[in-house]
Amino acid sequence: MIMIIFFLLLVVPRAASGDTRSCAPEKCGSFDSIPYPFRIDNGSDCGGLLSDAFRLSCVNSTSLFVNIGSYGYEIIHFFPASGGLLVAFANNTTRYSSSCRGYHDIRSFRFQANDYLGISKDNLVGLYGCGDSSLCRSDCGGCPDANTSTTTTFTDSGCCYSLSEDRDGVWQVGDSFSVFEEFGCKGFSSWVDSGSGSRSGNIRYGVKLEWAVPSDVIKDACDSNARIVNASSVTFGMRCECVDGFVGDGFAKGTGCLKYCVRDGSEVYGNACYVKRHGRGKRMLLAGFLALALSIATLIAFFCLLKRQSKNLDQNSVPLQKECRTRLFTHTELEQATNGFSNDQKLVDIGDGGTIYTGTLTDGLKVAIHKVHCKNETNLIQVLSRAKIISEVSHTNMARILGCSVDSGYTPLVVYEHPGNGTLEQHLCQTGIDGKMGLDWHNRLKITAQLSSVLAYLQTDIFPPVFHHGLQSGCVLLDHDMSVKLVGFRLTDHGSDTCGSNSNVPFSFNDVCALGVVLLEILAGKKSAELATVALRKIRNGNVEEVVDPMLYYHEQPPYRKEQMGIVADVATRCLLFGGDDGRLGMNDVARELVPLTKETGDHVGSRRGPAGLEETFSNSSLLQMISLSPDSIYAP
Repeated sequence: MIMIIFFLLLVVPRAASGDTRSCAPEKCGSFDSIPYPFRIDNGSDCGGLLSDAFRLSCVNSTSLFVNIGSYGYEIIHFFPASGGLLVAFANNTTRYSSSCRGYHDIRSFRFQANDYLGISKDNLVGLYGCGDSSLCRSDCGGCPDANTSTTTTFTDSGCCYSLSEDRDGVWQVGDSFSVFEEFGCKGFSSWVDSGSGSRSGNIRYGVKLEWAVPSDVIKDACDSNARIVNASSVTFGMRCECVDGFVGDGFAKGTGCLKYCVRDGSEVYGNACYVKRHGRGKRMLLAGFLALALSIATLIAFFCLLKRQSKNLDQNSVPLQKECRTRLFTHTELEQATNGFSNDQKLVDIGDGGTIYTGTLTDGLKVAIHKVHCKNETNLIQVLSRAKIISEVSHTNMARILGCSVDSGYTPLVVYEHPGNGTLEQHLCQTGIDGKMGLDWHNRLKITAQLSSVLAYLQTDIFPPVFHHGLQSGCVLLDHDMSVKLVGFRLTDHGSDTCGSNSNVPFSFNDVCALGVVLLEILAGKKSAELATVALRKIRNGNVEEVVDPMLYYHEQPPYRKEQMGIVADVATRCLLFGGDDGRLGMNDVARELVPLTKETGDHVGSRRGPAGLEETFSNSSLLQMISLSPDSIYAP
């Protein structure tokens, strides 16, 4: 039957769905298209308008303007990937100049941030006539001198101020440029570098604004293949972003998210990514009959083998039962408890380490059942021996092993006590479980501390040490106080799964790397294959807020909580980069940094690490190249 279904899937052409948008591209002057959610005010309702803040005006069919308050700002460039637009300086406002750069009257740009638009942190600001030299930061762009082929310092070209480098200084997200007037500054200039450095030749002069959508509007605006991300420079603002393998603006009423792939050396999108299976009827029909015949022969051979093995297992059932020193369950009662080990009861799949199901025994006790597949009797005894060792360890953050079952061939079942409040993975969903909201920051911080503590205890405080080897958010059960109960220890032998390229790293550091991934999931409120790569890139660029779960409302949090989130991001980064790199970071080191965070309040959050700590982390990392790839490499299918 399975092979027949497989055969039909091969023969019947696959329906390929490709999004098509009916709105014709809007044009104005040099702009051949206007990216969503912006729309030209031409009376058309095509595509819909999320807010009047995104309504544009095309003047004389040549110039594009965005109106903010009572002012109109001319748009000279869009940055679709980062949610930005570059606006020009007001005309006839140049008042000052240095050896090579003009400065505009600082009072001529009266932009004030709102719920949809804010001055981007990507701007590099040149200031003129400032009375306080403390405003000047690192040299973020001098002026080229055509006569001497040299570049001046900002001593010659005015004061240079990078908005992205100053988190606790004069300018803050949501501010206008008027804050610099307090330091006596009279003129300003602004530019962004869309390349890799200030001398890359990709300098664009103007003021970059970042756009975003409030949280109460964004929830229904995203495409089905998009996720919600936080904005960097708009307080409480969010945007839609296509998931891995899809491209587009992420909005359901925009271009949405189209399937992306490389076929025959060329980039293709939408329907072209799906294989067409027409014109192969005869060949596929023959292949189907051959496969069906082979499957029948295989099933007959497999049935004979199982019959012979069952006799051997019956003879050895007594010594195997002796290996299980706890309560002995029958396979039948555990099968009944899990509705036949149905997918609906599955908690987490640990790959070749087995699968964990949730179930309820006849006496009403809720349990988690770890189903392990063994190759032979030696593996079976090994599983039961390791389960015995783990059952003898007592820790408040470990789920208690109640017993096991050995009457199901080479598939032993290890039974844990289940606290009954779901897994960490389930709670990290934005809607939580049972329709409740997801985890708040207090509970997430508590879980990080408890998880790192129990792993450090298992690896350093007992002998022989116990390693998990399969840690993921689905292995973290939670009780009704949101306390951790760890399950899912790997019970069979496995090859090297170290984090990094050094295969001689002790196994304990594999758990450190896995914990790094779990920490990122706790911070981001989601689990995805590309999370680590995308998150590390954003953290390295100083945009921690873009990683944080939108449901945590990062911009609304007090400073001490933002710092806590930064510390967790830093620890997660070091777990991934250094957890398997010659043992430079151990589980004790991780616990030593995370546990104190639960004791810190708004009155005291030790500034042990933060943006500077993250910068140090990446500068010391031998794996820096891993997250310095081109943006396209992240989304390759």
